[in-house]
Amino acid sequence: MRTSRTVVAVRLGAAVLLGAALLVGCGPAGSSDTSMSRAPSATADTAAPPSPSQGPNQSQSPSQSPNQGPSQGPSPSQSQSPSQSRNPSETLVRVTRTGGFAGQTHTLVVKGDGSWTRLDVKAQPTGTGKQSPQELDALRAALAKADFPHLPRVSTGGPVIYDGYTYTFVHGGFEVASDQGSMPPALTAVLDALPPFTG
Repeated sequence: MRTSRTVVAVRLGAAVLLGAALLVGCGPAGSSDTSMSRAPSATADTAAPPSPSQGPNQSQSPSQSPNQGPSQGPSPSQSQSPSQSRNPSETLVRVTRTGGFAGQTHTLVVKGDGSWTRLDVKAQPTGTGKQSPQELDALRAALAKADFPHLPRVSTGGPVIYDGYTYTFVHGGFEVASDQGSMPPALTAVLDALPPFTG
């Protein structure tokens, strides 16, 4: 009898365990697992839409700003012609010639733009004009080649020329003088590039 009761008890226990296992597989826990497996998709489906501040119109690169684009038109240095860089108020050179048969004094003042004025002994204008760009370039080249800072202030030692001229040059803040017989070749080139002293 005890043996049969034991067998019955074991069978009942096994049946209870089996029933419990079935309940666990089909019960609320199983449905909970299923809902958990769907949670990611539900989360993805309910993701917040992008805010208006993240719209396509506000995601453009700052490089599209008109203030940061390439500059339009030539720079001032590109649009300026060489003739505009020559200052008409600049005195390029002033040369005074004294002597000759009549012992007269004439002065030539050439400005940075090539315009020139003749002055008499009283510094009164006696004539005006303007050098061509080629003539002005030749005068500038002669002045640069003369190297005024290294010229003697007064050139002497040459042959005396009776009734000759004496010249005084002022250029670049330097003043040099020479009589006609002692004229350095560099200053002779400057004289050759000047307008005439008389007209």
